[in-house]
Amino acid sequence: MFYDEAQISVKGGHGGDGCVSFRHESMTPRGGPDGGNGGRGGDVILRVNRHFNTLQHFQHQALFEAEMGKYGKGKDMTGRSADALFVNVPPGTVVRDQKTNDILADLTLPDSEYIAARGGRGGRGNATFATSTNQAPEIATLGSPGEERVLTLELKIIADIGLVGMPNAGKSTLISVLTDAKPKIANYPFTTLVPNLGVASVGDLRTVVIADIPGLIQGASQGKGLGDEFLRHIERTRVLIHLIDGESEDPLRDFETVNAELKAFGHGLAEKPQVIGMSKMDLPDARAAFELFVHENIPDVIAFSSASNENVRLLLNRAVQILDDLPPLPVSDYTPLITMDTEDDYTFTIKRTGGGWRVNSRYLEERAKITRWDLDEATQRFQIALDRSGVGDALLRAGIQPGDIVFIADGELEWQDESQMDFARKRN
Repeated sequence: MFYDEAQISVKGGHGGDGCVSFRHESMTPRGGPDGGNGGRGGDVILRVNRHFNTLQHFQHQALFEAEMGKYGKGKDMTGRSADALFVNVPPGTVVRDQKTNDILADLTLPDSEYIAARGGRGGRGNATFATSTNQAPEIATLGSPGEERVLTLELKIIADIGLVGMPNAGKSTLISVLTDAKPKIANYPFTTLVPNLGVASVGDLRTVVIADIPGLIQGASQGKGLGDEFLRHIERTRVLIHLIDGESEDPLRDFETVNAELKAFGHGLAEKPQVIGMSKMDLPDARAAFELFVHENIPDVIAFSSASNENVRLLLNRAVQILDDLPPLPVSDYTPLITMDTEDDYTFTIKRTGGGWRVNSRYLEERAKITRWDLDEATQRFQIALDRSGVGDALLRAGIQPGDIVFIADGELEWQDESQMDFARKRN
């Protein structure tokens, strides 16, 4: 089975926690804070590997989570940042956001990379909180969680030349003659159920990649037959070799049908240059059809036979000549999936729930996730963030009462009085 689409979940590593520590050397009086910062969590990076040509390996593993950063330690020791987790994808992989279906990356070049999920920042140790007015801070922050996304991967085969035509037009036989590919060949419709790739030599140091696309029928662009799922692979090809079945009852109709489906699918397929060949010239009926009908109506068609090798190299060389005259493909460039905001976002919403009050605030949610609720100074620091955001005043205006529960991110906080909240418990 050829896998050309997969859905995966990616999660950056959690940042390591910061450390609360003080120097305790016997010969060093008034030892100050020396708690180190936590290390950064690992990124999840998609990397093009030319040895892969399907997305089949994602059928066995669909979750990729990078390692977390190490905790900070005393003596100002910063925790080690985690290594990135590299995920191999084949050339031609299009990365989409599963929720929005927006294209996030188009990975075509060898060894190109895309950061799919960034690791979380490491927490701050108490040494970084020391000031002239607070020389012995007992505060540290937790590492922040890594980014988490669900992605849809879509493979579009990258090939120099694509073979198109109706079922049984001879595409599989031709690619088996021109390359070392070993496709399934039989005399019935849809023998080829998956695209085949092969590499053909066109000189001492020159090769081209050829893709055999499964047969098209009328209505393929709307999902009939094998459907339109294979038409996307033609988007990556530069030149098309359009094969006409020499034994077809109506070869001209077949030719027009395939071109109509390419046009209906769109994406510029109908504008791609074509080299036209009529197959099976080793058979008398095919030769007669070529001489009587096809040659007069399609002057540039090349009569060939894969069985006898008649004009096979001529067909390939004509396509290569057109290929060499085409401009280079543009390199795709998409906005990164994750951007790091440099300014605080104080916008928020408050909603009354049956169990309390739900606060949606990116600013407070980020700080709640890194707050050490077991440290008084850390709780006070969150209180400052609460006042700065304006959420406290808004809750008072909404009618909050002492003892009410306020939900922020995954935390539950108990409203204490008119200006303070105490952390009650955290749900896992």
